[in-house]
Amino acid sequence: MENIKLYRVSADYVDYLAPAAKHLFHNKQAGQQNERAYVGIVLHIGDMDYFAPLSSFKEKHKRMQESIDFIKIKNYAVINLNNMFPVPKGQYSYLDFSRERNPKYKQLLQTEYRYIKSIQEKIRKNAANVYQLKLYGKSSPLTKRCNDFLKLEMMCREYKN
Repeated sequence: MENIKLYRVSADYVDYLAPAAKHLFHNKQAGQQNERAYVGIVLHIGDMDYFAPLSSFKEKHKRMQESIDFIKIKNYAVINLNNMFPVPKGQYSYLDFSRERNPKYKQLLQTEYRYIKSIQEKIRKNAANVYQLKLYGKSSPLTKRCNDFLKLEMMCREYKN
């Protein structure tokens, strides 16, 4: 499988999924300067490509321990694998760092990406485990905070631009 990369996911597609996925992050909130980046492809199930949101590092993350579904990208960002979701082809695009206008944000993305690439096997292994636990595991705090992957896969197959 090729290297994990950073992507943008269509805002229309994310908005389409949002009512069915209470844990789904929108691409951009009011007052937010930059559109959300996604880490992908973290998991490939059948014909589904899964992406996980990359979130800004917050003060609360300093106190949190990494877990199967929560990966720290040093003190730059976090990946919430419980919030991963399938995206149909044509609804995602490679994030081209050279097109970022804000030099500080561009440098941050490049730094995050270098670290993400260095732990990509861990990310993919954890993503597969989270998926399996959600589908086949017992009810737990982890399974409760996960998106409903099967429902999102059905919606992904039904999505029309």
